[in-house]
Amino acid sequence: MPPQEQKTEAKEPIAYELAKKQKEISVAEFFTKNRHLLGFDNKRKALLMAVKEAVDNSLDACEEARVLPEISIEMIQMSEFKYKIIIEDNGPGIVKKQIPNIFAKLLYGSKFHTLKQARGQQGIGISAAVLYSQLTTGKPVKITSRVSKKEPAHYFELGIDTQNNKPVIAKEEIAEWPREHGTKVELDLEAEYIKGSQSVDEYLKQTAVINPHVTLIYTNPKSEQVIYARATDKLPEQAHEIKPHPYGIELGMLMDKLRWTESRTLQSFLSAEFSRVGPGTAKEICSNAALLPNTKPSQVSRDMAEKLLHGIQNTKIIAPPTDCLSPIGKELMEKGLRKEIKAEFYCTASRAPSVYRGNPFIIEAACAYGGEIPKEEKVNILRFANRVPLLYQEGACAMTKSIMETNWKPYGLQQSGDSVPFGPVVIVVHMASVWVPFTSESKEAIANYAEITKEIKLALQECGRQLGAYVRKKTKISDQLERANMFESYIPEVADSLAALTGEKKEKILNGLQKMLVKPEIKQEITEEEDSDDKLYRMEFVKPQQENPENQ
Repeated sequence: MPPQEQKTEAKEPIAYELAKKQKEISVAEFFTKNRHLLGFDNKRKALLMAVKEAVDNSLDACEEARVLPEISIEMIQMSEFKYKIIIEDNGPGIVKKQIPNIFAKLLYGSKFHTLKQARGQQGIGISAAVLYSQLTTGKPVKITSRVSKKEPAHYFELGIDTQNNKPVIAKEEIAEWPREHGTKVELDLEAEYIKGSQSVDEYLKQTAVINPHVTLIYTNPKSEQVIYARATDKLPEQAHEIKPHPYGIELGMLMDKLRWTESRTLQSFLSAEFSRVGPGTAKEICSNAALLPNTKPSQVSRDMAEKLLHGIQNTKIIAPPTDCLSPIGKELMEKGLRKEIKAEFYCTASRAPSVYRGNPFIIEAACAYGGEIPKEEKVNILRFANRVPLLYQEGACAMTKSIMETNWKPYGLQQSGDSVPFGPVVIVVHMASVWVPFTSESKEAIANYAEITKEIKLALQECGRQLGAYVRKKTKISDQLERANMFESYIPEVADSLAALTGEKKEKILNGLQKMLVKPEIKQEITEEEDSDDKLYRMEFVKPQQENPENQ
């Protein structure tokens, strides 16, 4: 054999060389290179995302502790593109040993496996802000937290070990802090502050609209302070955790549950692991799946699990409970709108609970019309999910698409085909759910599920009918006023003609015609019908008072 051929055969296969280059990637290292997935894709948006994640955490913590939230947000410009943000709340505080993991470890949280309405879901938000801060300034995040006046406040300076996704404690000490309980976060980051529709200012204003029980104290980089005072002292109803509904289960998830359950029989497994499944329903599912109820879960094969899944789908199971949700309610939605948006008419709608993929959800909608809202522009759309404003990716959201596919012409607005309508209107859509189907980790748009878009359209149509009735009434009264004004302008000429025909004095005839003219004023009243909580808006004529009225 030639020497060249022997050398070629002795060479190690290339696959071994490639194998040496392969290694595990930590989630922190992945998001270091893909921070745009978390919403930190430009300086302006980064500032918003950092504030948003900190404020959302504070609101969730306060509501879980049943404390009326009072949150302070301060932004300080350190240089052209360097900012310090300080967010302080009056929440329950954080236990000392949990502080490093919550702020400096990605995918660490308490809500991912919990089926109840909450702002946070993935355990990424605030730690992603810390990661971005570290990447752009190299400075640690500063945390001060206290759980009780009987315990000291703990101060940490934290960074993230991106290769291992672990917190790095740069400093830890006991701190003097006047608050009895709460948390304070200080972040330095590369950012840009610009006011506008997708700014921190707009996010906080919309947060105040959709959370009327919250007080926000905001100081912008120009040292201008804005206080969004709460409109109600009533906390939202507390959401309770539920088990997954069987209609939302998939084959792989079902097999995992069967593998790890502590239940001894298939019937007890179904009753223990799922909501709305009692012993009778579990037995019926087993019958429809042609499986014995006393089968051990550990002995269920893949084919048996597939039969069980078909058995679930062929069994009538009542919808999941809805005490896991905490909708705003029509009254508080209106209060929030009235507080921040100056309009002449408000209407709200709240749909009954519905379900997608076994997850319960509620759609709420509202409209504000007229007043200080611009007339010759597209309607202003405010989108919310679990009380959190969605400011980006409007075109990719199921809420925007539902608004565009709704016919607004019968409700008094201009619209060209399937587009956003024009008119002096603010349209609000809110989705409350145990698991909001966001299209990406940045949580800015809702996926286009048929069950969700149907409910959004029905809520919009309910608001539209109220809006249309008001607009038609207003138009009718305006027309009547216009006719009255036109008649008034011709009174002198009519008086001249009658004076010439009858020989009466023109002044007397003019006085009589003016007394005949009842020029109405518009008065807007809010009345409440009996046996109904819905407020009806009515416009009517008010006849002006006249001294010594005479019949002419």
